[in-house]
Amino acid sequence: MRLDDGAGPGGSGAADGRVPAGGGGSGEESFRGQVKDAVTPRSALLVLGVLALGVLFITSYAGAFHSPKPKDVPVGVLAPAQTRGELIDGLNGLPGSPLSARAVASRDAAVGRIRDRALDGALVVDARGSTDLLLVASGGGPSLSDAVRQVVTEAERTRGRNVRTVDVAPADREDARGLSSFYLVVGWCVGGYLCAAILAVSYGARPADPRRAVIRLAVLVLYAIALGVLGAVVIGPVLGALPGGVPALAALGALVVCAAGATTFAFQGMLGVLGIGMTVLVIVIAGNPSAGGAYPYPLLPPFWREIGPALIPGAGTWTVRSIAYFDGRAMTGPLLVLSAWAVGGAVLTLLFARIHQTEARRRV
Repeated sequence: MRLDDGAGPGGSGAADGRVPAGGGGSGEESFRGQVKDAVTPRSALLVLGVLALGVLFITSYAGAFHSPKPKDVPVGVLAPAQTRGELIDGLNGLPGSPLSARAVASRDAAVGRIRDRALDGALVVDARGSTDLLLVASGGGPSLSDAVRQVVTEAERTRGRNVRTVDVAPADREDARGLSSFYLVVGWCVGGYLCAAILAVSYGARPADPRRAVIRLAVLVLYAIALGVLGAVVIGPVLGALPGGVPALAALGALVVCAAGATTFAFQGMLGVLGIGMTVLVIVIAGNPSAGGAYPYPLLPPFWREIGPALIPGAGTWTVRSIAYFDGRAMTGPLLVLSAWAVGGAVLTLLFARIHQTEARRRV
């Protein structure tokens, strides 16, 4: 009787030359295959994109915040005619040009221009004493009013004079370092682009047709109204972190959310899933550090100071502070910026949806 050696039919050996599954090939080839199976070329490109965004995030935030210095801060000067010119020239000639001084006609005019957000401070010289008055507005950002006070106090000390500071538009005690406005806008922006990303990715990163794009935009508007109201209620009546009327803040919040969401839709329509990364680049990486939250514009480096007012977080933060501390003044420009992002994003969303639909029909 012959024992079965596994070479015949039904045997368990490998005499027929076949390699059992998972048991053949070199370890290196097996590892490469597992890597290729786990990380597709598309995923690898996305990971590289995320890596680039991380580096840009560090560069942007560290570049904006690592060394804040006042630069050309607009301040008014009210002084006797015989000393006004010399004083203004002295303030404008300080090392590093921290101030941009100009004459004002009266104390009331100085206060008015500060509350209009045209000036960030004003020095009122006492012709009969040795203590001058410095007017500031911490509602526009305590870090900025502190910087103005430090620079002016030091400049006055060299002239043998003292300074008394009066805050004509003070930040609320519960608004720590004036950051509540910034955090509120960040929440609105994050909510806007996350809502748009979820709506778009749920059926593919590109809108299938204009009808679907219209529906998504309509859902975004309803969501924006809800988040605008809830954000205004939480920051005001619930937490007491920011003054200002709930209706005005809620309306602004709806506009900010719409702007962030419509921009996300537009980028996704143009770039597909990569559009989410573009949204993060524009709103988070470029927009947040340049928004004037922790450090208002005059304390930021030139690049961030220039782009901030044109981006959603910057325009939103400025407008929240105007509502909370400046009786709604100086809001026209920022509101136009936010409207441009919202309307432009919606128009581009519909345009790319139409283009995508046309391309789909051509392929059929």
